[in-house]
Amino acid sequence: VMAASKPVEVPGGGGTAGLSRWQLALVLGTPILLGAGAVYLWGRRAARRGKGASERKTPEGRASPGPGGESSSGQPDGPGHEEMSPLGRAQAAKNKGNKYFKAGKYELAIQCYTEAISLCPPEKNLDLSTFYQNRAAAYEQLQKWTEVAQDCTKAVELNPKYVKALFRRAKAHEKLDNKKECLEDVTAVCILEAFQNQQSMLLADKVLKLLGKEKAKEKYKNREPLMPSPQFIKSYFSSFTDDIISQPLLKGEKSDEDKDKEGEASEVKENSGYLRAKQYMEEENYDKIISESTKEIEAKGRYMAEALLLRATFYLLIGNASAAKPDLDQVISMEDANVKLRANALIKRGSMYMQQQQPVLSTQDFNMAADIDPQNADVYHHRGQLKILLDQIEEAVEDFDECIRLRPNSALAQAQKCFALYRQAYTGSNALTVQAAMKGFEDVIKNFPRCAEGYALYAQALTDQQQFGKADEMYDKCIDLEPDNATTYVHKGLLQLQWKQDLDKGLELISKAIEIDNKCDFAYETMGTIEVQRGNLDKAIEMFNKAINLAKSEMEMAHLYSLCDAAYAQTEVAKKYGLKPPTL
Repeated sequence: VMAASKPVEVPGGGGTAGLSRWQLALVLGTPILLGAGAVYLWGRRAARRGKGASERKTPEGRASPGPGGESSSGQPDGPGHEEMSPLGRAQAAKNKGNKYFKAGKYELAIQCYTEAISLCPPEKNLDLSTFYQNRAAAYEQLQKWTEVAQDCTKAVELNPKYVKALFRRAKAHEKLDNKKECLEDVTAVCILEAFQNQQSMLLADKVLKLLGKEKAKEKYKNREPLMPSPQFIKSYFSSFTDDIISQPLLKGEKSDEDKDKEGEASEVKENSGYLRAKQYMEEENYDKIISESTKEIEAKGRYMAEALLLRATFYLLIGNASAAKPDLDQVISMEDANVKLRANALIKRGSMYMQQQQPVLSTQDFNMAADIDPQNADVYHHRGQLKILLDQIEEAVEDFDECIRLRPNSALAQAQKCFALYRQAYTGSNALTVQAAMKGFEDVIKNFPRCAEGYALYAQALTDQQQFGKADEMYDKCIDLEPDNATTYVHKGLLQLQWKQDLDKGLELISKAIEIDNKCDFAYETMGTIEVQRGNLDKAIEMFNKAINLAKSEMEMAHLYSLCDAAYAQTEVAKKYGLKPPTL
């Protein structure tokens, strides 16, 4: 949903997995996402250290797919032996096939490998598996994907942990659009290779994202709209200061600004859906707001523009962007409406576009908001966040500065400006500017000791700097100020894992977050990720499914499906091959 929601995926930024934790930690209440392939994260560091073996296009010169790297006979067969034994004749046919393969004569190579298969004694499993795998490699060059998959299946049946055949079959499944089968094979490869090969990791990530998007599209279309928790709604509205619809009822709304007309005022309230909706908002009775706003709109009442904006905002909060858009469009086009309403609608539509990965439209809306209401601090605050997501740090800092100039007491903008400067210093690896940014955080928490966001963003930076003890103190300050903010408990829980590898403490804090807000999808997602690392895959899948049902956008849902599918693929691989990834 915009400001208080999870981060958006920036096109060209490498997808969710490519987003840095900077972008992910932009707003308090934003999780540190672990990427679409996050469940593969045990191997990420190892993979970075590894050289990322390049893809081998040639067939195997001799049978060496077994764990020991030797052929089934233990050593290469001598020439005399080759002429006499069936295995020798099969090896000779295979070697001839290899020469044709290297010369690019794939049809002839296939004939030779087929001959090798028919000559090979059936008990020579490892040799036979190599011949099938080599024939698959030749079929691959001819783009005969069904034949590739069939031959790889034979090779894997003969030698179940044959990495090359599994990876080749994964690629064939990708071409045949068998995403689930592709994912299972590439998961097995990742685990067998101990996450040392960048190629298999990239294919896993790619297919996870595709599966996630596909499933989310279907599920999101048919989802039941879900009102977020009161904590989330209040946190969302607190990110606006120039927002008429979220302000308490004004005197002018309670009466016609004439002290003698109190009776008429109550009558207006009776007849005005918008004023009733505002009343429900003050009472935190959020479920009635859309229907009351609709009454105002249908009656073309005095507060029609306000009612359209309020209804659109709640459509966005329940994750129904397609219903929100026409309402926002209408408010934006109302030339005679209060400019603050139009600017607020532009901010919300711009944020919605960013969630939908349309940064050009998003930028246009924010720029139009700044044009029509240049004194509106909210425009610069929210556009600054957009600029951070687009990696335009200097422009982000300019926007935060403008927000601070218009509203010097805006602690939120001060904290986010600090975070932007820190991010710039950190990515530039400049120790002096990092130090200056850290001092900036100290100033923010000193000048605005009641701003939970300042402590939370400082805690993120301290965690980066490995200053875990101090980061923990900052999260405690956040909890003192906002004891009902569930996401702070999740962040503090994650810190315990990073700092002390204390799983029990981490899970205890995340369970506390769920107790505070049982609609906190970030808590379920994090718990799922931890359960994967503990090897409790069924429990992890249960947690991811809970988060999926609470997701506030299609993109978030796609990310969660990716995590869930990765965990499910591992359970299948564990059953099929007896393989399990390392656990914490």
